[in-house]
Amino acid sequence: MTYKQKPQVILRHLGLVDYQQAWDYQQQLMDACIARKLNNRTAESPETQEHYLLLCEHPAVFTLGKSGSMDNLLVKEDELGQRGVNFYKINRGGDITHHGPGQLVGYPILDLEEFFTDIHKYLRFLEEAIILTLNDFGIEAGRLTGATGVWIEPDNPLRARKICAMGIRASRWVTMHGFALNVNNDLDYFDWIIPCGIDDKQVTSMKQEIGYEVDMSLVMERFQKYFAIIFNAQLRTESLSFRHL
Repeated sequence: MTYKQKPQVILRHLGLVDYQQAWDYQQQLMDACIARKLNNRTAESPETQEHYLLLCEHPAVFTLGKSGSMDNLLVKEDELGQRGVNFYKINRGGDITHHGPGQLVGYPILDLEEFFTDIHKYLRFLEEAIILTLNDFGIEAGRLTGATGVWIEPDNPLRARKICAMGIRASRWVTMHGFALNVNNDLDYFDWIIPCGIDDKQVTSMKQEIGYEVDMSLVMERFQKYFAIIFNAQLRTESLSFRHL
């Protein structure tokens, strides 16, 4: 019996990185993946496809997905710059969200044709990796019907609160963008928006749920473990700062 080799995913820790830089870098990697797979269709010696998992944090920023509404930004756009907060309209799905220091942001750049060609399944797998990570810290989380992401007490309409937002883009089955898990970040910024366009639910963080600051490196370690298991992938770590790329 022959066994299919696990896809290898290059893991890169980017540290605290400007949102635009990370976005440009994702696009660069995505474009290279697409070009590689198209070339492989006719190449005599196909190249091994490269997959990536980028983990980082961002300085304070708001991003609005292509299906989002500016009405969900509750302060004037020109005021954001005065407060030192950036704002971007971006090419992922979903509505508006916030990124900031203390939040774990993950960007998988995967050619899903080497995993499975099912976007719904892809999102559920990302959610499951987050749910299992949270469980290791004593936080019981789950899914809210009709709302992508990870939630605390999703079955209680009066107490359901989001701890991880998700929004992706895919082209030719290659993904970019991803998830934002609230770990130790300042939740006050979410008062400036209607997070993900949902006005009747609150936002929470790991710190808020368990009452103390969480070791970010430990959260990343647990997430990486579950990501590899769920996606049946082998992670190859490249620990380097974004500024060295």
